[in-house]
Amino acid sequence: MTVSTKPFSNRIAVVFDFDDTLVPDTVDSLLSSLGIDALKFRQERIQPLIDKGWDKILARFYALIEESKRQDNKITQEYIAKFGQELAPFDGVTKMFERLQQSASETNPKVEVEFYLITCGMVEVACHNCIAPNFKGMWGCEFHYNQHGGIEFLKKIVTHTEKTRYLFQLAKGIQHQQDDGQTFVYRDVPAEELHVPLTQVIYIGDGASDVPCFSLMNQEQGTAIGLYKDDKPKDWGRELRITQSQRVANLAPVDYSENSELMRSLTLAVESISKQISLQQLSVGE
Repeated sequence: MTVSTKPFSNRIAVVFDFDDTLVPDTVDSLLSSLGIDALKFRQERIQPLIDKGWDKILARFYALIEESKRQDNKITQEYIAKFGQELAPFDGVTKMFERLQQSASETNPKVEVEFYLITCGMVEVACHNCIAPNFKGMWGCEFHYNQHGGIEFLKKIVTHTEKTRYLFQLAKGIQHQQDDGQTFVYRDVPAEELHVPLTQVIYIGDGASDVPCFSLMNQEQGTAIGLYKDDKPKDWGRELRITQSQRVANLAPVDYSENSELMRSLTLAVESISKQISLQQLSVGE
């Protein structure tokens, strides 16, 4: 690298939320697998806790743990693993990873595309899903299990704002088991030593839990893509109370088919960063 050019990495990080981004909502799907009406459960068991001041994530998992105990520890580590294996991703998701890698390779053969997952949901479900092998790193909430194998408590929670912590972590190249407690000192790491700068990160999410990451992407000049299912685009931003600093580069329906707006958006984002890397490579003679 010459002194006058910007530091860069030959990597692009594509980071996904999980629930309602790559797969249907895992809590609702898990409840359905137990024969429970998910909407009724949310209204009668989760919402009253939130109304009493509970954090939304804690309320959701507390209610789920209590229901599991009521059903004689029905939700076990084995049950979650089997559920994760059987949970089907949205159509086109399984082919999306290779398509994006191919797009980057065609634009610049020296560029590597790495995939990461950051969720406020059950990362153990994601770890057993068919798409898990595509990810270099996965972070989310994890359960502690009791002596009978049933879910007992959360041993790890990932909140909405804490999602940004893992964006810093992947930028520094720190894996799950290597967390040094210094993940927020991103700006103190020399840019040329970063595993992948946040300018070369693409973040994809669907809802309120992703807003802090949208904001960080804008602040660090990364790329944020928002997803919606049933709502119209104008209603999505209004419902989440998106501010100027949290706006996304593009808002697309959850559709991973080859010629969908979402896949075109992802492909353009990957190609754009690949070309920026190509420009910087020219300067250093790579």
